[in-house]
Amino acid sequence: MADTTDLHSQQSKWRIPVFVFFKDARLVFKMDSLGLEIIQIALPAALALAADPIASLIDTAFIGRLGAVELAAVGVSIAIFNQASKITIFPLVSITTSFVAEEETIGRVTNGEEQKAENSEKSSAKDSEMKQLKPEEAMLENLEKGASTNTTTDIKREPSSDNNSSATTCKSPSLMESKKLSKGKRHIPSASTALIIGAFLGLIQAIFLVLGVKPLLHIMGVKSNSPMMNPAQKYLTLRSLGAPAVLLSLAMQGVFRGLKDTKTPLYATVAGDLTNIILDPIFIFVCRLGVSGAAIAHVLSQYLISFILLVKLMKQVHLVPPSLRDLQFSRFLKNGFYLLTRVIAATICVTLAASMAARLGSTPMAAFQICLQIWLTSSLLADGLAVAGQAILACAFAEKDYKKATAAANRVLQMGFVLGLGLAVFVGVGLYFGSGIFSKDVHVIHIINIGIPFVAATQPINSLAFVFDGVNFGASDFIYSAYSMVLVAIASIASLFFLSNSNGFVGIWIALTIYMGLRTFAGVWRMGTGTGPWGFLKGRLLP
Repeated sequence: MADTTDLHSQQSKWRIPVFVFFKDARLVFKMDSLGLEIIQIALPAALALAADPIASLIDTAFIGRLGAVELAAVGVSIAIFNQASKITIFPLVSITTSFVAEEETIGRVTNGEEQKAENSEKSSAKDSEMKQLKPEEAMLENLEKGASTNTTTDIKREPSSDNNSSATTCKSPSLMESKKLSKGKRHIPSASTALIIGAFLGLIQAIFLVLGVKPLLHIMGVKSNSPMMNPAQKYLTLRSLGAPAVLLSLAMQGVFRGLKDTKTPLYATVAGDLTNIILDPIFIFVCRLGVSGAAIAHVLSQYLISFILLVKLMKQVHLVPPSLRDLQFSRFLKNGFYLLTRVIAATICVTLAASMAARLGSTPMAAFQICLQIWLTSSLLADGLAVAGQAILACAFAEKDYKKATAAANRVLQMGFVLGLGLAVFVGVGLYFGSGIFSKDVHVIHIINIGIPFVAATQPINSLAFVFDGVNFGASDFIYSAYSMVLVAIASIASLFFLSNSNGFVGIWIALTIYMGLRTFAGVWRMGTGTGPWGFLKGRLLP
């Protein structure tokens, strides 16, 4: 009742939902309990996300020593593999994080309520027995109870030669059961479901890539008589054998994120990437396996990551469900379809922009590719905040703690905006003075300088868009996320065709700015209008 009153008093102050984004903005840097919780989840998540691209850069450096043909061949193969993995795994990871966080929270609350109910029943039964006793019997019972308490106290003070009997005497059964429950494994059906789906998708992806390696390379422009065909085919075939490990490890990362543990995935990722870096020169140069050695090193590192995560997860969660009925395939598939639609819509926009730039010629395309990679780098940091927001919000909604849900959403969004402002300055200055690192071509550098205002100025918008993804997923608002992205994609694709034809390179970047702006607007609209899961911001308490 007190929480409801507090929530309503809050609504009277912030009656229009859109103003909630500015609430407690002065606390954005405050390291209170909420701020610390966000940082503890977001920082390891961001580092884990950044570890793989760094390892890939080192990979590229080793492969580059083999020659330009091998480097180009591996680049095409990696692009195919990453695109296939993104489409299959992104929906699964996002759904798993939300579902695991919800089940973990509900399970913790339920266990606490059951323990309280059990203690209450025992207390009521004891009181009932006492009432049925005659006055003199009740007095005698109380005297015996007092004597028993004193005896127990004496036992606690004096060390016993038999440790087991002492522990049994001093601890009540309910306390022992409670501690056993807190230390024991948890039953989280979503975790088991995610691992089964991840392993299945990994096998399907491996078979698809191995059997379709030549047609896929043809689609990417590698012809049968091209010198890149042979090394690209070798690399992609071997790399595809690691698909089950990649998808399984990412599914387990979604489970750990739902448990608000982003440190374990970070340690596993760093261990795997270091192994990859160590094995690369051994297999490539010492064993003289070339690009095949690079692929083998990467596959072994992915299986190591999966093994570490699996061992850690088995200590915390019962991965074998009591019954097949506990698995949630229909729930995963339903929401996964919505997020798959969303991923495809987003991918089409960026891919189309790259194809439009390619039509302008090799020089504009080279400049566009450099700008695009830097433009998207902010997602590594913003995604850390998105992961934190998703995990905390999913728990808050499961507990119906709408006050914490609002506070958490506000804090990660405000942090994201501040992060974007910092990135805007860093990216703008860094790219202006450091563009020569990426290319020595004067014409390419000139076109990069034209794109700098767009790449830098849109960083706050990009950060908000990525963080809003985590906020929506934390609220399990998957349907809105899918439908809104489809509408955003339609408008963005139309602007890409129109602006690229009329304004060339600048037109493409204006269209991409519109694309990210519309993504951010979709997030602001949902929460700012108090619709969907945010109906409580209008004073409507959700069921």
